[in-house]
Amino acid sequence: MLKKSLYVSSLFIFLISCQKPETTQPVDKKAIADSAVAVYQKKLYQNQIDSVFSKYNFNGSIAVFKDSTEIFRKNNGFTDFKNKKNIDNQTIFAIGSVSKQFAAVLILLKMEEGKLSLEDKVSKYLKEFQSNGYENIIISQLLNHTSGLNNFGEKLMFKSGTGFNYSNDGFNALGKIIEKVSGKSYDENVMDLLKKVGMKNSSTGNLFQGENFASAYLGNGKNFKMIGNMPKRLGGKEIGIAAGGILSTIDDLHLWNNALYSGKIIQPETLNKFLTKSAERQHPIFGKMGYGYGIMMNIRNPTAYFHSGYVKGSPSLNIYYPATKTSVIILSNIADEEKGKSSTFKPHREIKNFTDMMESISH
Repeated sequence: MLKKSLYVSSLFIFLISCQKPETTQPVDKKAIADSAVAVYQKKLYQNQIDSVFSKYNFNGSIAVFKDSTEIFRKNNGFTDFKNKKNIDNQTIFAIGSVSKQFAAVLILLKMEEGKLSLEDKVSKYLKEFQSNGYENIIISQLLNHTSGLNNFGEKLMFKSGTGFNYSNDGFNALGKIIEKVSGKSYDENVMDLLKKVGMKNSSTGNLFQGENFASAYLGNGKNFKMIGNMPKRLGGKEIGIAAGGILSTIDDLHLWNNALYSGKIIQPETLNKFLTKSAERQHPIFGKMGYGYGIMMNIRNPTAYFHSGYVKGSPSLNIYYPATKTSVIILSNIADEEKGKSSTFKPHREIKNFTDMMESISH
């Protein structure tokens, strides 16, 4: 890991070497320094993330954007291992639980329209929540995984509102609420939202009919097995579209981040609800973190909002740093499950540690 002192001293040397000879024209020294810093930072991103690609033979796409400016992008490997079809900028990946922020935003949009309240009992909308001890679960508790629900139909793990348990079934229930109050399928609601943002290459697993989808695999580049029935299987009971069934690209997720965090999708007051830490989570890969409504956040500096995603063969991570409007997006289509998820997410964790550090030392 790079140290802050090394960064600062290297940057000083770099800036000195970039200074121009004196002229009669006034020189904007701040502009020159800012430009030099930008060039240097870009080089650091490139070197560090390139090393992750090499170290792990990473098969997928990684990109870093500062607002609308691309800082880094690299594609490596195959969407189709058998036919050796290369990943490119148009490649569409399953994003797993990164999908949860879309469900949360759809719920918040329905709240803005006056069609529901976050304090409403879920049983008001879904009959299956009118018994089994689920009667007092409210919508906000599904959004931040504090309902006590694990798998639907099972006894609650704790009294609603008193703990944290990550529940896909809880988010799929949110999808049903969206259907109930809108009179349209969850898929239609998602497509309306994607269209509003301009995410032309994104879809749900149920509705996808296009090309460029990255088939998902288990194993490694030499010994691999394709996951069958993708992406349709994402709409089944095992996963569910609201919990983990959206397909997207690097560029579309970049559009999403910029629109969402600038208040162009939900109102600023609503965005604040979305981002407020209302629970804490001990993540098996990324450690202790805060949890809002379908979004994770760093407990300490730098401020970062993110979510990882995993459906078989498709590990992903989407990070946004609001201070610099930086998006870091990591998408892949192969995972060696025999080594465990901790091993699968080593590249993602290493990159997040690095980008967290870069954010910290740039302020």
